[in-house]
Amino acid sequence: MQHADNKFPSFEWDENKRLINIRKHGIDFLIAAAALNEPHVESQTDKNGEVRTLAICPSSGTLIAIVYTMRKEACRIISARSAHKHERRQYRQIFAG
Repeated sequence: MQHADNKFPSFEWDENKRLINIRKHGIDFLIAAAALNEPHVESQTDKNGEVRTLAICPSSGTLIAIVYTMRKEACRIISARSAHKHERRQYRQIFAG
């Protein structure tokens, strides 16, 4: 994981997936979009030929994990959930040091 300070020009998502994510994880993609524009840590993976990024971001006093991909100039949010313990530790290692 590495430090990132992205400023995305726009966001997009599947509205049905957003509603499912709110029910399942309690995190709205609108909140995730705001969190992604704050300093955070991220790592990339390649899933089925699509580069996906896992970002660990601060949001309302907690850390959330957001998976996104870039579609042209837009940041397409795929999912958002509470960060796992090891992800919180990785975030703190980078931002505490």
